[in-house]
Amino acid sequence: MRKDSTLDQPGPDDAWDVDMKDSYGRQPAGRTKATNRRQELELEDPTRRVDWKEEVISWIKVIITAALIAFVLNTFIIANSKVPSGSMENTIMTGDRVIGLRLAYRFGEPEFGDVAIFRFPDDPEIYYVKRIIGVPGDIIDIYDGHVYRNGSEVPLDEPYLKEPMVQAPPLHYEVPADHYFALGDNRNLSADARVWINTYVPKEYMIAKVYFRYYTRTKGEKPFKWVK
Repeated sequence: MRKDSTLDQPGPDDAWDVDMKDSYGRQPAGRTKATNRRQELELEDPTRRVDWKEEVISWIKVIITAALIAFVLNTFIIANSKVPSGSMENTIMTGDRVIGLRLAYRFGEPEFGDVAIFRFPDDPEIYYVKRIIGVPGDIIDIYDGHVYRNGSEVPLDEPYLKEPMVQAPPLHYEVPADHYFALGDNRNLSADARVWINTYVPKEYMIAKVYFRYYTRTKGEKPFKWVK
């Protein structure tokens, strides 16, 4: 009795066995019936589809966390400021962005020579960046184009000045308790304590000590610079 020839004919599930075998009768890597069928099942399995709702919630959590971290950093740890004028040139150029550390004045006292971010005494809504020249109890005299501190006959050594000070009538200041006397490094073009209505900066107005610049528009200058 002759066998039914249909039993020897390949069916649909044998397609890969018949069509894809190489000359040695081997299956190409990754192209077996089992792997092909598994791929079909993965596409059909609804549990393997992307849960867009869960994905969106995950991204929202990331954004909120990042916003909270930025808020804490800018409110309690650092002060990120843009300097709009040239009053601190050449230490800080017009348009430079600087980073100050709030913790420096939260756990310590402002010191002579610090470049500080503080609230403008005549308008606390405005922030200024100047150099502290006088601390509480200091006596500051300005004459002959120089600054003298605490009765010294030797003027302050100020290598950070952009240019020598223009001589003007003598000025005398006595810094009260819990206040500071601040001047710009570009002394001839700086609107500072010499012209303010409220000459001295109250301690509670001191925000942060400037440590470095991270951005500048000045040609030939590197973006990063330590501020001293």
